[in-house]
Amino acid sequence: MPALRDIKRRIASVQSTRQITNTMKMVAAARLRRAQEALFRTRPYAEGLEHLIGHLCVRVRGDLHPLLAVRGRSRKAALVVVTSDRGLCGAFNSNVVRRANQRILERPDVETGFILVGKKGRDFFRRRGMGPVLYEQVGLFQELDFGQARVLADHIGQLYLDGNLDSVEVVYQEFRSAVRQEVVLRPLLPIVPREPISGPIYPYLYEPSEEAILDVLLSRYLVVQLWRVLLESFAAEQGARMTAMENATDNADEMIEQLTLAYNKARQAAITKEILEVAGGAEAMRKAEE
Repeated sequence: MPALRDIKRRIASVQSTRQITNTMKMVAAARLRRAQEALFRTRPYAEGLEHLIGHLCVRVRGDLHPLLAVRGRSRKAALVVVTSDRGLCGAFNSNVVRRANQRILERPDVETGFILVGKKGRDFFRRRGMGPVLYEQVGLFQELDFGQARVLADHIGQLYLDGNLDSVEVVYQEFRSAVRQEVVLRPLLPIVPREPISGPIYPYLYEPSEEAILDVLLSRYLVVQLWRVLLESFAAEQGARMTAMENATDNADEMIEQLTLAYNKARQAAITKEILEVAGGAEAMRKAEE
């Protein structure tokens, strides 16, 4: 049976770990609330922008715009992989990386480059050298703002407009709830307009022109979609970390309970042994006196 000192040392160590995991759970919960607020404000705007672009593409020749034109069979593609900068969030990063690997295997004849957002994904694909890294951005989740999404969108858009890429896709974790996240793979470029809702298309008047407005909206669309992706990923990361730390805290509580039980048993066994030794000594002294 282990010594009492060793068991007490293990209990103190687990209690210290429990304090850390419980604190991380509360920090993740606070960040999740702020991330949810920003995400829920962005979703309606992004979806409304999609509907407006779809409505405009019905009225004008959208295929004339380079961001809408399909370039035939894709030979060169880019995969935007969005992961976190830190760990301790369960299978959050491994699920994204696994889906990215599956996408590469699905298209063996396509030359795929990587645009890596987040330190975990950057480190994974750099170590394995699975394809050229076209661009990387780490540390942006520390102070996430709209300007970072604009920088990322400008770089991706320039690569596409220069003819270096035929298509761009993004893989990330989409936020469903605090305990549920879903890996999503969606096309980013060329932009696929959403079909307008069935019904009459009213003859709105656009100034200066429908083509000019569509050009502005398409440039803004890419930034907004990437901003939404970053918000979805950040909220999903905080939800995954909160769940992982809650499970770790529960496991620590269970371990402390088991160690406390083992400590009490060992202490009781030591006390019983001492009582038996005292009783045995007293019996030996009594016989010696007789």
